[in-house]
Amino acid sequence: MQVERTPSLGDMEAPPPYGKVELAVIGLGYVGLPLAREAASAGLRVVGLDRDPRVVAGLNSGRSHVGDVSDDEVRRMRAAGFTATRDDACLAGAQTVVICVPTPLGEDGGPDLGAVVSATRAVAGRLRPGQLVVLESTTYPGTTEEVVRPLLEESGLRAGEDFALAFSPERIDPGNTQHGLRDTPKVVGGCTTACAVRAVAFYAKFVNMVVQAKGTREAEMAKLLENTYRHVNIALVNELAIISRELQVDVWDAIRCAGTKPFGFQAFRPSPGVGGHCIPIDPNYLSYKVRSSLGYDFRFVGLAQEINRRMPEYVVRRAQDLLNSAGRPLHGSRVLLLGVTYKPDVADLRETPAEPVARLLRERQAAVAFHDPHVPLWTVDGVEVPRAGDLTAALREYDLTILLQDHSAYDLPALADTARLLFDTRGRISKPGVEVL
Repeated sequence: MQVERTPSLGDMEAPPPYGKVELAVIGLGYVGLPLAREAASAGLRVVGLDRDPRVVAGLNSGRSHVGDVSDDEVRRMRAAGFTATRDDACLAGAQTVVICVPTPLGEDGGPDLGAVVSATRAVAGRLRPGQLVVLESTTYPGTTEEVVRPLLEESGLRAGEDFALAFSPERIDPGNTQHGLRDTPKVVGGCTTACAVRAVAFYAKFVNMVVQAKGTREAEMAKLLENTYRHVNIALVNELAIISRELQVDVWDAIRCAGTKPFGFQAFRPSPGVGGHCIPIDPNYLSYKVRSSLGYDFRFVGLAQEINRRMPEYVVRRAQDLLNSAGRPLHGSRVLLLGVTYKPDVADLRETPAEPVARLLRERQAAVAFHDPHVPLWTVDGVEVPRAGDLTAALREYDLTILLQDHSAYDLPALADTARLLFDTRGRISKPGVEVL
């Protein structure tokens, strides 16, 4: 009978040239870099592994490539001993290794685990007794046990006996200044109880609250549940927006009124579509797992995808109607898109609904330009979209302005006063003559 034990740091030897570090982060993007920053600020010695030479060179020179981490913070990390590298030899001397690599959608509709597999193999090649390995990359339930664990155990070491293995979903919200990594509860699930104890103790060093899940599958499912919940409810209000217009109902006022209920209701609001990595992507992982393992479709997710994906087309159709009402065809009209990022006050363009809106407008022969205080250059399908430099002049010049993202830098009343025609897809401007989604 094997007796489960918690690995100890004394089991590790520190190979040159990196020596012992308390944390190695694989993937220094919007998840990995904030993790490295918080750990370094708590006094942990941190090393970061990334395959992009520009990322590594920039960080080692004190320059950040992530909006939520400033250059000053990177310089403070460097002063605390942080180093970025492309050499996976850094993994061998780490007490804890956290994998924060991307999991985009694959051709089969499930997550592309290529980066996870590659990172896990790098860890396996350097795995030493006593280490803690944590996967933070979003994926389907079962990945940690079915994909990561077997690859690591090819080293001859066993999870829960020789090393600890856990999953902890990232909860980074780019641009959110109220809830950062430190004050957002961290969910952790271990392959064994001892693994979970190790992971909880690690995150408790720099996160205010750590929540232990029953296991890795529950922690993996928690992340997908969070984003599927949002995805389905966004689809609900998007369809309500379409229906309400036909029923001559102000959906924005209905939502405002419903939101006064102190229990049993959470307000979601219509939008021109969903963007970012999480909402349009993550629910597909769960659909993939249900379909591949259980043999049927997760219908809620499929319906939500259908509704949210058609919102850009609905926006363009409404834009066409608005121009027609003003006596102009969409063909040949000049259309200005305001705010092309997927959420306000960030520079993130991942899965932004502004892209299909621009594409559809171009297909209908409209002349499209954009303005965004956070985006100096924007291309759609490899073709650059002209950027309006003087916003006030552009508002007066363009036949139609569509507010796609309500950045705080925009003076919304001034937009309404200046634009020739204004279509507000965010429901922020209540003024006669302004078309609202």
